[in-house]
Amino acid sequence: MRGTGSGRSGTAPVGDTRPRDAVGARADASAAASLDQPERSTDVEAGIVALWRSYGTERRRPLRDRLVLHYAPLVKYVAGRVGTGLPSHVDVADLIQSGIFGLVDAIEKFEPERGLKFETYAMQRIRGAILDDLRAQDWVPRSVRSRARDVERAIERLEGRLQRTASDPELAGELGIGVGDLHDLFAQLQLTSVVALDELIAAGRGSASLAETLPDDRAEDPVAKLVDRDSRRQLAEAIAHLSERDRVVVTLYYFENLTLAEIGRVLGVTESRVCQLHTRAVLRLRTKLAEQGQ
Repeated sequence: MRGTGSGRSGTAPVGDTRPRDAVGARADASAAASLDQPERSTDVEAGIVALWRSYGTERRRPLRDRLVLHYAPLVKYVAGRVGTGLPSHVDVADLIQSGIFGLVDAIEKFEPERGLKFETYAMQRIRGAILDDLRAQDWVPRSVRSRARDVERAIERLEGRLQRTASDPELAGELGIGVGDLHDLFAQLQLTSVVALDELIAAGRGSASLAETLPDDRAEDPVAKLVDRDSRRQLAEAIAHLSERDRVVVTLYYFENLTLAEIGRVLGVTESRVCQLHTRAVLRLRTKLAEQGQ
């Protein structure tokens, strides 16, 4: 839900913990650039608004292609984030190609009257197109999928008994393995977690993906508004049940758009450890949302 503000209501306020060298430097560079060329930035924005207006009335391909060119950096950004931690045989260039189709789809289907920022909408479409292609390739071995289900069932049993979030040693004991082996297992299961968050709502409700829970404050259908609000509430409640560290990882990665390396600097751990924490958090979220859907 990179870019999805809908899940923030159930997360800890972690914005102030972001590393100065990672996020602050970005902000400083951006601010300096905007001070150097304020008029050019205004001209570009005005030009894009005019381009959208023309495309909305004429729907001509040359206009669409100009929009694709303008928003193309979004594709590279999303593809880079999705590609983090994927097997080496997955080519980021292929992810970018898939993402371009998602961007084109976003431009053709975008409805400005919904009041949603295009970049937010487009990033979800781009991510969705990339994940669809990854699923179609079926690059997650069946044995890994089966192991992920074993861990989810162990989490459900253990936390059902404890009535709290289980620690890693407790979860390892439930699985009959050592803590080190559990961490190795989390690293293996990262293959399943890269597409998992987009499917979390589906796990709990049998339908809507995370992208479809984006808020539409101007929707006129009261039933649709209730369903939308309920989906976001379920995800927020599930995130609230995570441990503080897992909640920080989910918040910073999906809602604050930090990289795994940047999150590692926030938490004072290695990037590989953040990968493990991310996988653990996603598995727990899947379990919580599945319980809510029962």
